[in-house]
Amino acid sequence: MVELDDIDKKILDTIQKNSRITTKELSYDLGLSQTPIYERIKRMEREGIIDNYVALLNKEKLEKPLLAYCNVQLREHTKPFLQEFEREVVKFKEVVECYYIAGNFDYLLRVIVKDMNAYQNFMVNKLAALENIQNAQSMFVMTEVKWSTEVPID
Repeated sequence: MVELDDIDKKILDTIQKNSRITTKELSYDLGLSQTPIYERIKRMEREGIIDNYVALLNKEKLEKPLLAYCNVQLREHTKPFLQEFEREVVKFKEVVECYYIAGNFDYLLRVIVKDMNAYQNFMVNKLAALENIQNAQSMFVMTEVKWSTEVPID
């Protein structure tokens, strides 16, 4: 477990909201000089607390407004079958998240596509084409009430 003080937490909270903020802006906001801010960020990168910096894209402007969650149940649950499913599902560009889950289903997929035709194509020609699929259940997002990539910082 990595120890984070209040300044580390404020830095993490701020850069999650705006990863393009400069160390100069952070130092002004936090009342510290730029060097300690820079060193703290670099330390948290080395320790793996800060994993990556990304650009978040607008799905609607990129004509990919349909967001679906798909629960997948496999026929066989031995390690080789699970690994094979995971190897294949990560190749599908429509799948932006995949989780191995507990419960009635084995995996939860977050899928982003252009429209219902594109989703049907994904289901029929990609997901259902995998040999070990027993059942897939889709849920379609009508309105995103809250969406965030932030990890809560206590």
